[in-house]
Amino acid sequence: MKTMERIPGIENSPAIYRNLSYDDIFEHEQKNNETVLTAQGAMTVDTGIFTGRSPKDKYIVKEGQAEKDIWWGNINKPVSEDIFNELHAQCLNHLSGKPLYVFDGYAGARQSTRLSLRVITEKAWQHHFCTNMFIRPQDSELDSFVPEFTIYNASGTANPKFKEHGLNSDVFVIFHLSKKIAIIGGTEYGGEMKKGIFSVMNFYKPLEGILTMHCSANVGKDKGDSALFFGLSGTGKTTLSTDPKRPLIGDDEHGWDDEGIWNLEGGCYAKAINLNPDDEPLIYNAIKRDALLENVVVLDDNSVDYADNSKTENTRVSYPIFHIPNRVESGVANHPENIIFLTCDAFGVLPPVARLSPEQAMYHFLSGYTAKVAGTERGITEPTATFSACFGAAFMTLHPTRYARLLGEKMKKHGTKAYLVNTGWAGGPHGVGSRMKIKLTRSIIDGIFDGTLDHSDYTHHDVLNLEIPDHMGAVKSELLHPWASWNSRDDFEAQAKKLAGMFVQNFKQYVDGSSEFDFTAHGPQV
Repeated sequence: MKTMERIPGIENSPAIYRNLSYDDIFEHEQKNNETVLTAQGAMTVDTGIFTGRSPKDKYIVKEGQAEKDIWWGNINKPVSEDIFNELHAQCLNHLSGKPLYVFDGYAGARQSTRLSLRVITEKAWQHHFCTNMFIRPQDSELDSFVPEFTIYNASGTANPKFKEHGLNSDVFVIFHLSKKIAIIGGTEYGGEMKKGIFSVMNFYKPLEGILTMHCSANVGKDKGDSALFFGLSGTGKTTLSTDPKRPLIGDDEHGWDDEGIWNLEGGCYAKAINLNPDDEPLIYNAIKRDALLENVVVLDDNSVDYADNSKTENTRVSYPIFHIPNRVESGVANHPENIIFLTCDAFGVLPPVARLSPEQAMYHFLSGYTAKVAGTERGITEPTATFSACFGAAFMTLHPTRYARLLGEKMKKHGTKAYLVNTGWAGGPHGVGSRMKIKLTRSIIDGIFDGTLDHSDYTHHDVLNLEIPDHMGAVKSELLHPWASWNSRDDFEAQAKKLAGMFVQNFKQYVDGSSEFDFTAHGPQV
């Protein structure tokens, strides 16, 4: 069993366990009564009252380069150096005198561009989570390992002075980007560590000309043609990128540098609510020894009731990527040939697929559109548009236009094509029309990859400002032209203008008054 003698700033630790094996982690979790063993062989943990991230408690120290480069606002809120120093000292004091767990590893599969990181935790299951989610080093790499970034996860301590400090609550997740330190207190939710490092990478790497992206990725077995899938929750990003014909690179976070794309992570963090082996067999079968479930309901026979949402709708499972048999072992691939922006349009307006120019791709990347359907939340009686910059605004530390510029530059340099794919409604809005058939969507994805959509027969829709294919192999225009499935063309056009107005209104925040980055001409028009 690997141990360390000490951690600077943390005193009198009776034991410091470093990069434990999965078998050792299993023993520690059992000994500490932190987890329950399920019938599938995976461990499960309850994260207490926090079953999701606490975005209102995320802060960045306003100093140095961060002060001028951070996209300050509701997502990236500033905190002073004095408050950080006080809470950092509190975390170190809380961790002192306790057995601790240290994970040393990497974010980024490309050796030349990866970030070396250290995560110090007080619980074995948190160490388990990091071992699943980050890239596990070789034993030989640990001998000379030096972390570039360190997370101190003192989840068992909170901030009693939060009102005096002017903070949201006693929970805190704070990043000091020049000291390369993050501190976590008051919440046990594992996703704070995963998304914290993603936020960090979203700061450092684009400043080096490397695009970091909230997307999944896969690659063709024969041609080696890689593809990126962007999409907000419920659009089918995980389902459509998990393709038996195309090995998975990763399911959530990737980078794009001068050599190609790479997985930022060493594992997957999938939603578990309503999980079943028929609909998502790869994820279901990945839940076995070494996997870690969060906040699921365990029955008397130790089986999991995945349909039970009494603890949270946000039940999760983390597992190492080697639990997915059809994967890219190295986590790296060539420059993407195709980018797919997935949206679930509950207004029933967007076409099943549209071809995008690089400028249109930048527009839709910045928009990050999908829609909530009526009935999903109290008070929602009709489809509601949701826009999230770069399909992951909550984790973007720089201004969204910084990522969009990089995307456009890389698409043009490497000849990457882009498509908008609607997995939502056709024939009318939610409640009138019907959801796109998954068979049609999969055939569209196949058509993108095999070149079936590489033809000149496209129809331009002026309001949506999109190029829509007239045919796709044997698939005719009646299925590809969204207005053809509506009972009334006038009703379709009225709904299209309504949605276009939402796009236009949302995009105003990205127009700075100059022509340098005004892509309004490449989006919907009213």
